[in-house]
Amino acid sequence: MTSTAATKNHPHLTQFTLWIMTIATALVVANIYYNQPLLADVAHTFGISDKKAQQFSLFTQIGYACGLLFIVPLGDMVKRKRLILIVFIFMIISLLISATAPSILVLTIAGFLLGLSSIIPQLLIPMAAHLAKPHERGKKLGFIMSGLLIGILLSRTLSGFVGEHFGWRAMYYIATGLMAAMWLMIFFFLPEVEPDYKGNYKKLMQSLGHLIKTQPKLRMASARGALCFAGFSAFWTTLVFLLKQPQFNEGSAAAGAFGLVGAFGALAAGLMGRLSDKMDAFKLSGYTLLLVVISYVIFYFSSHSMAGLILGVIVLDMGVQATHISNQSIIFALIPEARNRLNTVYMVSYFIGGASGTFLASLLWNSFGWTGVCAIGGGLAIIALMVHLFSHHKTVRN
Repeated sequence: MTSTAATKNHPHLTQFTLWIMTIATALVVANIYYNQPLLADVAHTFGISDKKAQQFSLFTQIGYACGLLFIVPLGDMVKRKRLILIVFIFMIISLLISATAPSILVLTIAGFLLGLSSIIPQLLIPMAAHLAKPHERGKKLGFIMSGLLIGILLSRTLSGFVGEHFGWRAMYYIATGLMAAMWLMIFFFLPEVEPDYKGNYKKLMQSLGHLIKTQPKLRMASARGALCFAGFSAFWTTLVFLLKQPQFNEGSAAAGAFGLVGAFGALAAGLMGRLSDKMDAFKLSGYTLLLVVISYVIFYFSSHSMAGLILGVIVLDMGVQATHISNQSIIFALIPEARNRLNTVYMVSYFIGGASGTFLASLLWNSFGWTGVCAIGGGLAIIALMVHLFSHHKTVRN
């Protein structure tokens, strides 16, 4: 199905290079999430409904899923650094269009292109695995993954603050400058990685289908990840609208500040991720999925309680991020030589789930408010737990 060249000599992953990769990962992934605390401000700017504004977030996530599917596998075929630099240019252009968009239509198109080009972390992570010494690989990848989580969580805090004080367009001007600076850093300091795959793009893409058909653990992990991230996105997309209601009367800065709260959950998730070396991965995943279910029970009873929302965010982020770590541990242990493609299948499923959660939450918010959001988020988490238990039971029987 595939052919690979012999392992080539390559530069080692220095601490300086590792920091560049980690900072780039954090800043690039943040581009996908800047919009969430800003949606109410976007709706006000263009005089549209909250539901219409949520299309910006939805199409950003759809674009990211498309980039994962059609661009990330190219990392096995072309020079990695060259591909990253090209994708960076498209991302910078998309950010600039977002900052100057004259209508919600243009902003939505720019959001799709921004998501499409924000897949650079998924090129950098396998690149780091390639450059790292074998006995340090896990440690180095863990360091970059910490940057990924921090970028996701703190992006909302940054954009909420900027949106509150300078307007939502300012956030995209700032992001444009940050990405231009990172392009220069990568151009001058990131080493090149020669491709190993010798097949063509068609065969590379066909191999994704073969992996889905032949790897039941990949299908299980992808389903769990998609359902969890759907619930996660449902919460974060609608939080800003809840906080603007009279019982809270808060703005986008408050919604963004919840990213700082979520950081505690991410730290806890990292600690729980290390438990995967000491206990059964399926059992650990059951506990982490249960945390996601519990978080939505907390949210349901916290529509008028800031303390309850804070507690729920900690539990939600801890459960979702720990489940994500567990899922990746499972899929990366399947076929070492196909890790990029395994990750493509998993991450495409993950962000399709995110886009679906955003879409469902926008519908239910307008019709049923916070109760509807909690119902869809909790329902998705329960389905994820059922998929987990069913797949584990089926594996044991086989």
